[in-house]
This record gives sequence, structure tokens and C-alpha cells, in this order.
Amino acid sequence: MATCAHLEWPFFEDRHRALAEAAERWAQSRLAQAGHPDDLDRECRRLAAIFGEAGFLAHTAPRDGAIDVRSLCICRETFAQYSGLAEFVFAMQGLGSGPISLFGSDPLRAEYLPRVAAGKAIAAFAISEREAGSDVGAIATSARVDGSHVVIDGEKAWISNAGIADFYVVFARTGEGGGKGLSAFVVDAGTPGLTVSERVDVSAPHPLGMLRFENCRVPVSKRVGEAGRGMAVALGTLDVFRATVGAAALGFARRALAEALAHASSRRAFGTTLSEFQLVRAKLADMATAIDAAALLVYRAAWTKDAQKRRVTREAAMAKAFATEAAQRVIDDAVQIMGALGVVAGSTVETLYREIRPLRIYEGATDIQRLVIARSLLEEDA
Repeated sequence: MATCAHLEWPFFEDRHRALAEAAERWAQSRLAQAGHPDDLDRECRRLAAIFGEAGFLAHTAPRDGAIDVRSLCICRETFAQYSGLAEFVFAMQGLGSGPISLFGSDPLRAEYLPRVAAGKAIAAFAISEREAGSDVGAIATSARVDGSHVVIDGEKAWISNAGIADFYVVFARTGEGGGKGLSAFVVDAGTPGLTVSERVDVSAPHPLGMLRFENCRVPVSKRVGEAGRGMAVALGTLDVFRATVGAAALGFARRALAEALAHASSRRAFGTTLSEFQLVRAKLADMATAIDAAALLVYRAAWTKDAQKRRVTREAAMAKAFATEAAQRVIDDAVQIMGALGVVAGSTVETLYREIRPLRIYEGATDIQRLVIARSLLEEDA
């Protein structure tokens, strides 16, 4: 299904090409018939287990903190072409454990990362609140020091893997207001005072919910990074994973184009195939161009992070914003080409239509990415 032509670009090494081939073969055999099951939680755990058994989760949770962003992007792009839910499970193992891998102490890494990589522990990233989404500085959840513990109180909203995670990396206020004074802590599921207060159904089904912390005591040793440096932990983690959201969108778009091409080449109308109509050809051309443009931005950001070992705030924002918006247009065009078949519930392109929409919001909405890009430009020009 996937085209590997872009793997010849100089962004990649032989190990990346080998990973892409392995991921494609595995996805064809294990994910080709994937759908949205009746028992969502059980299926997410099953997917994490088989990802771990196949070795792919090793890319999400390296013990040395050396996350290879190109590898994550290749996996997300490939898995997204077969199953949005599987892609989500893979991605959340990375985002949920990313703060530990990048900023955690050696004991924290040893305790959590091997289980994440094996698919034996489900990870979650708990930063958003009802009044603090993209505005991380508005976080109200608090963590006060009490001897060798901190006591966490507050609520988190829209948390992926809420209810099935074995641990949450929770961002809470330990000092002054605004972006300063935040710290991150690993909170194990089952810790007294932590409850999943609500589960939320969304258009592209995956585990999502609200968390409540009431006098939740966590050892200070569970802190991720330095005290009061939680904003740096959050932004550093998103700096690694944001471009990979674009890679997932890229996978959705590639699948949509493949479906549209197959339909246009076989569907006959007015004595010829749809692919003979100039308007259809124009759509297909625009879809292919948007996909290649998105791929260039995604893998430029990933290569820059891997090769230059620096922040890629602007590059990742561009990749995430452009790729998700482009994928939305590509999938919408695929629905149009498919006609009535494109809006049949459960059909491939209808499912993709529901899968892509949240990616324009998750991990920073498109409008926020535009602000990030503009701020970077203005600071550079100052």
C-alpha cells in the first residue's frame, strides 16, 4: 500500500529504510483487518502487547533518552495507513513515556521504560485541563511538598489513555504562576486519591477521559526533571513528538489517495472511468502534491532534530500544521471522488475523515502552531 519513494530522500539512513520495510510487512499481516472493536480498552492493550512483542515500541521508550524522531515518524506514517487506533496506541506509548525518557532520573527510566517498550505498561501524558489546553501556563492542578512526598490536587481533562494507563506523567503547579513553577510527576494508576472521573466518547474512538486528584500522595522521587522546570519538560517532549503527528496525518492521507486512485481507475460513468475526467485528475494531482509537500516538512523537522540535536519548535510547528491541514483536504477530496461510497459509515475514507479531524487539534491546534511560527519569525527579525 505505502509508497517508499520518499525513503530515497537524503533525510534517511539504511536503518530507516529497513525499519520502513519491516513496519510495512508487519502492518500488512497484523493490522490490515483492524477496525474499531466493541471493547476499546481491551483492544488498546492487545495492540500495545503485539507492538511490544514485534519490537516497535523500543523506538518510543529508549532508556538512554536518544529518541530517533525519523523512526517514530516512519512507524506512525506506516501504521496510520492501516489502523488509526493502532497508530494511536503506538504514539501514546511514546508521548506518555517521553518525559521519562528525555528528562527522567535513571531509577525512573529503569522502572518504567522497559515495561513501556515491551507493551506491558500503558503510558499517558496528563497536561491538559478544562481551562488550560494550549495555554500550559494556566495549569491549576497543584502539588505541594509534604516531607518526602508531594500532594497533588486538581483535575486533568481530555487525557488520552485515561482509564487504561498504568501510569500518568502529570504536570502540576509547585511554585509561582504562569509558565514558571510547574513540575512533572509520574503517578501510578491505583494511587489513592487518583480517579478517572469521566470517560469521553470522541469521533475517532480511543480511550479519553478526565482525571481527578484529591490529596493524592506521590513520592518526590517520582518527579520528572528538576523542580519548577515542568514547562521545559512539557515543551521538550512536544518538540520531539509534534512532528510525528504530521507523520500520522501523512499516513492517513496516503491511504486516502490510494483508495481514491483505485476507485477512480475502476468506477465507470458516462462510458469511461472517473480517472479520464479532467476534474478528477486535477484532484488526484493536488492530493499527491500536498502529500509530498507534507512529507518534506515532516521529515525535515525529524531529520533536523535527529541530526542537529537542537530545538525544532518552528520546523515541528510547520510540519504539524501543514500536514494535518493538507491531510484533511486530501481525505475530503477522496470522499468526493468516492461519492456515496465515501460517506458509508465504516468505509475506509469515512473512517479516515473521522480520524484526521482530531489531529488538527491534538498536541496544539493548527491556529496555535501558526502563532508559534509567527513568534519565531518575529523573534528572529528583532
